[in-house]
Amino acid sequence: MSTPVENVVIVGTGCAGLTAAIYTARSSLNPLVLEGPLPGGQLTTTSEVENFPGFPHGVDGFMLTQNMREQATRFGTRFEQALVTAVDFTVNPRRLTLDGGRVVLAKAVIIATGASPRMTGIPGEKELYGGKGVTTCATCDGAFYRNMEVAVLGGGDSAAEEALFLTRFASKVYLVHRRDSLRASKIMAERAVAHPKIQMVWDSVPTEVLGVAEGSVSGLKVKNLKTGTASVLPVKGIFVAIGHVPNTGPFTPAIAVDEGGYFKPESGSQVRTNVAGVYVAGDCSDHVYRQAITAAGMGCQAAIEVERWLAEHGG
Repeated sequence: MSTPVENVVIVGTGCAGLTAAIYTARSSLNPLVLEGPLPGGQLTTTSEVENFPGFPHGVDGFMLTQNMREQATRFGTRFEQALVTAVDFTVNPRRLTLDGGRVVLAKAVIIATGASPRMTGIPGEKELYGGKGVTTCATCDGAFYRNMEVAVLGGGDSAAEEALFLTRFASKVYLVHRRDSLRASKIMAERAVAHPKIQMVWDSVPTEVLGVAEGSVSGLKVKNLKTGTASVLPVKGIFVAIGHVPNTGPFTPAIAVDEGGYFKPESGSQVRTNVAGVYVAGDCSDHVYRQAITAAGMGCQAAIEVERWLAEHGG
């Protein structure tokens, strides 16, 4: 029996993938969406989203993606839980191999696999991640820490930006870095160090997040690498800003990536790739904004590109 050929396969079910599913389904393309290990993406770990348009009182992250999923299903989207392990984009239709060995063929593909935040791996971090005090997005969660003390972990531009953003809300921001100077660009480093609300915690590493028994962060243990001295920062929120890892592995080298491993769209487009009929959307290619609304916008773009491409190529 021959393998059926899908019009479009969408890989990923965060805001980018689900938006692409809504658009392609409404265009009667009958999309197949492949869900990875975290259906709904990183947004499902956020207890309340206050900056997504249309929800004046905020919305639970899981509920937002669940609503998108139901909307996509209403128009004919099909979902399958599977991981893509390998691709062959040199053939038409495009060939995707799933865990378990099943092969899916598609005229067009939208990759919206997102990115995973790098975590420290210290005790308490995993247990209190997502709505319990440990987070990876100041823009998403900073407003929940008004007049509280918080800590930012990291030393690059992202950490400096997160710390500066948090000064709008927090009473004090500890910036914990393992060296005695930031790796951030000169201007960002100078702004962070000079800000009266930011206290630098130099030459130090986090060793444990406190508050697991209570179900919310109550402090952060740190150790000075030069003196060996241990101390506790009295924080209610911990923002991990040591980078992200784009989930692009199975699609390379077929799809071009930049030095950080993020998909590198073709010049003049946010979503077109070096392979015709294959598009990218969301955090797997966007390492600048990384917001739910920008991911949704890219999902929309990718879907419209697919519709046009299939119309031109007999889809």
